[in-house]
Amino acid sequence: MNLAPDALKAPAGGGGLIETTYREAVREAIREAMLRDERVFMMGEDVGRYGGCYAVSKGLLAEFGPDRIRDTPLSESGFTGAGIGAAMAGLRPIVELMTVNFSLLALDQILNTAATIRHMSGNQFGVPLVIRMATGAGRQLAAQHSHSLEGWYAHIPGIKVLAPATLEDARGMLWTALLDPDPVLIFENVMLYNMTGQLSAAAGAVDIDKAAVRRAGEDITLITYGGSLWKTLAAATALESENIRAEVIDLRSLRPLDDDTILRSVRKTRRALIVDEGWRSGSLAAEICARIVEGAFFELDAPVRRVCSEEVPIPYARHLEEAAIPQTSKIVAAVKTVFGRS
Repeated sequence: MNLAPDALKAPAGGGGLIETTYREAVREAIREAMLRDERVFMMGEDVGRYGGCYAVSKGLLAEFGPDRIRDTPLSESGFTGAGIGAAMAGLRPIVELMTVNFSLLALDQILNTAATIRHMSGNQFGVPLVIRMATGAGRQLAAQHSHSLEGWYAHIPGIKVLAPATLEDARGMLWTALLDPDPVLIFENVMLYNMTGQLSAAAGAVDIDKAAVRRAGEDITLITYGGSLWKTLAAATALESENIRAEVIDLRSLRPLDDDTILRSVRKTRRALIVDEGWRSGSLAAEICARIVEGAFFELDAPVRRVCSEEVPIPYARHLEEAAIPQTSKIVAAVKTVFGRS
């Protein structure tokens, strides 16, 4: 059974709503893909008997067996390289890296191999590989487990970089990523795994190239992604009391960026603020600022601003961790500054 586009349409049956979590939505996406195509398998540290570091793969070993849910040695470079080889040989591997910090041990494989094969082979080979990993802070996992480095990967040509923030995207992005002939990296913010909500029982594949306007507004465009989306939406609600109507854009895809949606919104609101859990220097937020200035400078009524993480290793202590990353109060304060309010 091949993983053809028609195979990724919404499952047959009722389209009622089910109560679920972000974690369960990701698990169901993996399960559904494995049921539809025997070429799909998952590999990574503790994904089998332990059920995954964040319990995403819990129960899948019992259902699919050790050939398709493969526990690997603690060698990110080794099993990522194995996933690249399997993809080039015709399989559809899903590689789970425990955290984005540990993904740096596989950076050589991702940057120098997976992202370059199509170019270096003269379009003879691709690497249809999906790599999932947890990112972000908020769980007191300290400096070696809590950083947001997805902006680094968004710098690399030859790959797509996704950041699902909603249940629909957590469920649907994987399906679409598995169809891509080139590597796709999916970053799942650790603070979203326990998020609950309703999801259509008939939920299916989603577009992975377009940003989404999650809240319409007229006065300022707030641009964000992943775990920061919900803080930004909360800030937009709080700003209503200040008579500021904020439009909120969920980037969803960090590479490629959807310039059209960003610039269309900024040209309407004439102000912009980017919320990015990465560090400010050399950040994804800086790239978006540059694109706004290049594409909509004369439509701006105020300088573009950013809310990013403080330039320190993420602390362990809860109060320091919270102070180090973007919070709703910081976003509200930054927006008020754009309007000249203290």
